Amino acid sequence: MTYAAITGWGACMPPAVLTNADLSTFLDTNDEWIFSRTGMRERRISHVSATELATLAARRALACAGLDPADVELIVYGSCSNDEQVPNTASAVQLALGAKRAGAMDVNTACTSFLYSLSTASAMIRTGAVRNAVVIGVEIIAQYIDWENRNIAVLFGDGCGAVVVQESAREEGVLAEQLGCIADARQTLRIRGMGAAYANQGVTLGSTLIDFDGQEIFKRAVNGMVQASAAAMAKCGVTADDIDLVVPHQANARIIEAMAARAGLPMDKVVLTVDRYANMSSATVPVALATALEEGRVKPGSLILLPAFGAGLTYCAHVVRWGERVTPIQTLSDQLPLCSQSALEMVNAVRARKASQAAASTPVLEAARFADMG
Repeated sequence: MTYAAITGWGACMPPAVLTNADLSTFLDTNDEWIFSRTGMRERRISHVSATELATLAARRALACAGLDPADVELIVYGSCSNDEQVPNTASAVQLALGAKRAGAMDVNTACTSFLYSLSTASAMIRTGAVRNAVVIGVEIIAQYIDWENRNIAVLFGDGCGAVVVQESAREEGVLAEQLGCIADARQTLRIRGMGAAYANQGVTLGSTLIDFDGQEIFKRAVNGMVQASAAAMAKCGVTADDIDLVVPHQANARIIEAMAARAGLPMDKVVLTVDRYANMSSATVPVALATALEEGRVKPGSLILLPAFGAGLTYCAHVVRWGERVTPIQTLSDQLPLCSQSALEMVNAVRARKASQAAASTPVLEAARFADMG
């Protein structure tokens, strides 16, 4: 039987840090208010495109796996903040990597995009369609977030993580997964103003609005991740006691703690990066996984649970058996271009542009025809 082992990993985090104190310069908030509700202290703001973050993270993952970009057969790019709608952003990464043989596809299931992409790549390897793949989770959220809304602005950050998946005869990689979607709650988390439904309506990027029902999302997210985790573990005949490490979507510390408690998973097994990176949507799981490896928390043969949820409301959980290698074959010294602005300066520039664009846009986002979109 063919398996799809994770053989390489890499992250690419923008250097500019936006702290809770920075947010308090333009929002009615402070560090205690934010941290007590979310577990977040800071987040990153990118000065480069998502393609650039993804390319460097992918190159680091490929070096880690000892795989030449020319030998890559598939790139799966998980994101909901793509640089372009058409052509897909995976093709831009393919070009930048020089991975000329690789197929390239985008997957958008919001915050679960990386794990849905991992399922896609693993299935294609197991069926023999490809022998290896680069799987990416990346978001550039700062460019379209509503920075004037305290309940949303404090939550998100930019970043990217990637893994290399390769065929293996050993029982490793994704052993089982459970994917799902609570579609009747999709309106609880959505971005209005992006997509064909808003075309030719006078809507610009500066006039996007985010619908975010925090209480409903909390309840649905915890339920979805707990149920998916139980189902995935049952599929491969393991229990919570068998899990060595939990790498969840880093949406909110409270959600993670509630999910772990209900699933019978002690918090000392849970990887947390939400304090330093906040919610990076599809990038949170691969970045947290890379962080766990750097910190020596992943051991040869570790059994890892990866639960997540996202807009849609999609949810999932993956049970992964780690291989024997927990250190990179090679490392890269390459870095992102220098950043000439602070994170706060970049956010204030986005705020100014958004205000200007919104003032010039037709206020169609408030129209009933959009409010009723299911």
